[in-house]
Amino acid sequence: MVEFTAVVVEQLKKNLGDTLSAFGGHDYEWREVGAYVLSQMLISILYLALFFGAYLVLIGLIRLVIGKRNVERSAFKHGRSGLRYLAGLGALLVILAQFGAGVEFLKAVARAGLLALGFYVAWLVIRRLTAETLRRNRLDASIQQLAGNVLSVVMATFAVVTILAQFGFDLLSIVAGLGIVGIAVGFAAQSTLSNFIAGITLLIERPFRIGDWVTINGQDGKVVKIALRTTWLRTRDNIFTMIPNDSVASSEIVNYSAEGATRLNISVGIAYKESAKAARDAIMPVLLAHPEVLQSPGMEPRVVLKNLGDSSVDLEVKIWITPDNLDVQPTIMADVLEQIKETLDEAGIEIPFPHLQLFVDEAKGLKPILEPLYPKNRVDRAAETGGDSA
Repeated sequence: MVEFTAVVVEQLKKNLGDTLSAFGGHDYEWREVGAYVLSQMLISILYLALFFGAYLVLIGLIRLVIGKRNVERSAFKHGRSGLRYLAGLGALLVILAQFGAGVEFLKAVARAGLLALGFYVAWLVIRRLTAETLRRNRLDASIQQLAGNVLSVVMATFAVVTILAQFGFDLLSIVAGLGIVGIAVGFAAQSTLSNFIAGITLLIERPFRIGDWVTINGQDGKVVKIALRTTWLRTRDNIFTMIPNDSVASSEIVNYSAEGATRLNISVGIAYKESAKAARDAIMPVLLAHPEVLQSPGMEPRVVLKNLGDSSVDLEVKIWITPDNLDVQPTIMADVLEQIKETLDEAGIEIPFPHLQLFVDEAKGLKPILEPLYPKNRVDRAAETGGDSA
């Protein structure tokens, strides 16, 4: 086993040595290669320690100057990220120079690194100014989200193209290539582009906003996100549904939050022998005392006669709730209905339920069975009428 391992190791050394010789043009000694790699790694670690040590010292001095209260501000956090990035860029350039990178290549890396930092700073500034402008104009969160996404995509595209240009890539060729790729992707991803365009249409027309309760394609939920490809709904069971924007734009949309308060209709049935006015007088105190039922002018709770059913007088309880309570709408309806049931029971007002009445034809055949149980004249009367009820 030991001899086999030694043979494998020698074979690996020979193959790797031949590969290095092919690239370098001369033979390599393993000890020299190992010593060189180890020394370069140690020097690289020293450079990293030097740059990041300087970064830590500089950050410590800045903290002492600005004080502890200003450390938690976003400006300090962004500045700290920038210094950390510059320290990493400097360490990268030194390590590349150590391993024999050319001067032109190092200059290209430095320019690309500084341009990337510049684009990042510009993105932060423009994003903040855009968000403040949209917020000042009282545009909803969906428009702010769209503007932020478009800004990020545009800035990232310009950054990538500009950075590649520092390494000698032709910008015109890159732009032309992106155009050709865009056409190819457009044919291959028509559904995605359709959803993208529909998403922009939804954000412009605004049939709903983030936070609205809606029904889309028969799915009830609260709008939590309007992305460029899908719309996200959260149901009352805390289940997230992502609906393609193309399907959203082409379907019927019911928005429960668009006009403020929402009216709930609760059906209540009472027996025909009961008085609708008495039932109304019993139900109204429940509605007036409920904390979630609005009592504003024009939105007062009401109890109206809705229909005369087959076995009940159908009343409809109409109450209004605020948009904030749409999250718990079923709970409010269940609570109101339960209190109405208890109130009607206490008032002695009957709530009917379906009855089944069975009629048997040719009841004369039951005469031998019914005679011992009932008086004779009653059985004869039933037989004469041709039926009986049970």
